[in-house]
Amino acid sequence: MAMDRQKNNERVPVSKVDEAIKLLQDLKPKERDDISALETVRKLRRYIEKLTSEKYGYTFDEVSEMLQGLGINLSGSRIKTLLAEVKKNTRSKKSQN
Repeated sequence: MAMDRQKNNERVPVSKVDEAIKLLQDLKPKERDDISALETVRKLRRYIEKLTSEKYGYTFDEVSEMLQGLGINLSGSRIKTLLAEVKKNTRSKKSQN
């Protein structure tokens, strides 16, 4: 019976609102199960650049094969294209500041 009255009146104690604010304020972003290919390359950028440098000498196709072993299915040419996109986005953000 108390539930029926609460539903009909739709009133909430102020103390509960304050508790709700604290709860919602402190929430962190949810962990995502997956991210875009572009975001993946953005996160792996420094390692991909290092491996494909003259010093290390790996090709983008070789990096692709290594990633496929983890279930990340991006071709070498796709990685190269996405890496260029990441670099372009980084440059344009820096020049805006």
